[in-house]
Amino acid sequence: MHPTTDNRPALLLAMGPGVADRLLTGAHRARLAALTRTDPHLVAHDLTAPDARTAAALAEAEVLLTCWGATPLTPEVLDRAPRLRAVVHAAGSVKHHVTDACWERGLRVTSAAAANALPVAEYTLAAILFAGKRVLRSARRYAELRTGHAWLEESADWGNHRRTVGIVGASRIGRRVIDLLAPFDFEILLYDPYVTTPPPGTELVDLDELCARSTVVSVHAPQLPSTHRMIGAAQLAAMPAGTTLINTSRGSLVDEASLLPHLLTGRLDAVLDVTDPELPPPDSPLWTLPNVLLTPHVAGSLGNELHRMADQAVGEVERYARGEAFAEEVRVSDLTRSA
Repeated sequence: MHPTTDNRPALLLAMGPGVADRLLTGAHRARLAALTRTDPHLVAHDLTAPDARTAAALAEAEVLLTCWGATPLTPEVLDRAPRLRAVVHAAGSVKHHVTDACWERGLRVTSAAAANALPVAEYTLAAILFAGKRVLRSARRYAELRTGHAWLEESADWGNHRRTVGIVGASRIGRRVIDLLAPFDFEILLYDPYVTTPPPGTELVDLDELCARSTVVSVHAPQLPSTHRMIGAAQLAAMPAGTTLINTSRGSLVDEASLLPHLLTGRLDAVLDVTDPELPPPDSPLWTLPNVLLTPHVAGSLGNELHRMADQAVGEVERYARGEAFAEEVRVSDLTRSA
C-alpha cells in the first residue's frame, strides 16, 4: 500500500518573541495543526538566523503566518523559501515586512486590519463621547474642588446633542468610527481626497472646512508622505475654541509644534494615543496638561483583542487550504493610500 499523500499546505509561524503566546490560544494552534502541516509551537523570530530547524521549516513553507515583529521578507529571505505562496498577517499593516520582492514573486497577502480596526474605533467613540461631556476638564476640576459646585451653570455648552464630529480619513478605522457614531445625534463631516460618495449620514468637505466646523476632529488617515503634518498650523488655528483633537493614527500626521501652544493656553483639548516621537520627551508638557489625555498607543488590539485578529488570520488560512480567495486580500495597489 502506498502512504496517503498529505496535501495540506506547510505553514510556519513568523513573528517577534512572545507574540505568538499572546496571539494564539490552544484552540487556534489546534485548528492550524488540522488545516496545515505545521509545528504550531515552532515560531521563527528571525528568518535570517542560522538555525537549522527554522531554515528547514522555511524551505518547506507554503504559507507564513506573521504578526508584529516579523522579519522583513527580503529577496535573501525569499530565496530560502522557494515554496512560499502566501503571507497571512495577523495584524494590521503589512508594510514593515512585505517587501517589493514579495509582490514581484506573486505572493498572495492578507491581513487582519479589519479585525484591528474595531478596538481603535471603539476607543475613538469613547473619546468622542467623553469630549462632549468635557470629562478631562471636569474630572480634574472636581478633584481640585472636592466640594459642591454649580456644575449645571458651568456646563452650559457641554453635551453631545447635535455636536459636529470631523473624521479625517475614510480608512477602515474611519469608516468603523462613522458606523459606531450612527446611533448618536452627531453631525458627521468627512475629509478624504479619495472619496467621491460619502458614507450615509456624512457630509463630504475639504480639510479646512472640516476643522473650522467641528467640535471634535478625529484623525484616521494613513501615514504617507502626502499626510505628513496634514493637521498643521492653519488647520489647528481654524478649529473653534474648545475643540478636541483625537489622534489614533500616527503622530506624524499632526504638527505637534503647532498644536502645543493651543494646548498650553487651553484653547484646544487633545486625546493622543500616538505622538511624534512615539514616546514624548520626559519634559514634554503633554504629560501633565489637564486638557490632554495621553495614552501609550493602546487604541489598537491588545490583551484578549489579539484573539480577534487570530480568528481572522486562521480563517484566512482555512480559505487558502480550501483553495478559496482570501476575504481580506491585500494588493500592492492598496499600499499607496493605506497604512
